Amino acid sequence: MQTIESDVTPTKEEKQNPGLKMALELGPLLVFFFGNLRGEWLVGKFPALSAIGGPLLVATALFMVATVIALIVSKIVFKHLPIMPFVSGVVVLIFGSLSIWLQDDTFIKMKPTIVNTLFGVVLLGGLVFGKSLLGYVFNAAFQLDEEGWKKLTLRWGIFFLILAVMNEVVWRNFSDEVWVNFKVWGTMPITILFTLSQMPLIMRHTVQPETATEPTGGGEGDK
Repeated sequence: MQTIESDVTPTKEEKQNPGLKMALELGPLLVFFFGNLRGEWLVGKFPALSAIGGPLLVATALFMVATVIALIVSKIVFKHLPIMPFVSGVVVLIFGSLSIWLQDDTFIKMKPTIVNTLFGVVLLGGLVFGKSLLGYVFNAAFQLDEEGWKKLTLRWGIFFLILAVMNEVVWRNFSDEVWVNFKVWGTMPITILFTLSQMPLIMRHTVQPETATEPTGGGEGDK
């Protein structure tokens, strides 16, 4: 059967510029970290920023700008917008705007909770209806049989929900500095380690492109 087509299939430009792709995905987070770390210094250098609020809100504003720039560059250079960064970017703009408008950083702190819960519920909900939706995101990178997509979708769905819970625990119980450090330096390594831990499953269920099936189609998984 024909493999699915995905709007996240890597373009030739993405294959040629993996470093730029990673920089565009991680760049806004690093800007956010810098903005919070040096918020007072930035306000001193650019007094107009004081109208935004405290260091965390200044960092939020810079995060929003960096996110928009990253999405625009991705669209221009790579010819499309990756699903996850796009959804995350939309939530950043909505919750970041609310945080600055209401002068309440609670909204931007809840953004990772909302995004990860959304991804987790969508993936797990898809399984309930017999759809391994993760295949439509990762099909460009992996060719798995039906059983492999189901297992991987289940694990990622649960992992996203765990990230949402972790974010809630950290921002509600620790300082802004701890939360920012967790968001930038904790979430990414955890995600990388989780991804690497799934490689044995991916290798067991990988099929050749000519025999690959749609994630929801009649592929025959190994037992």
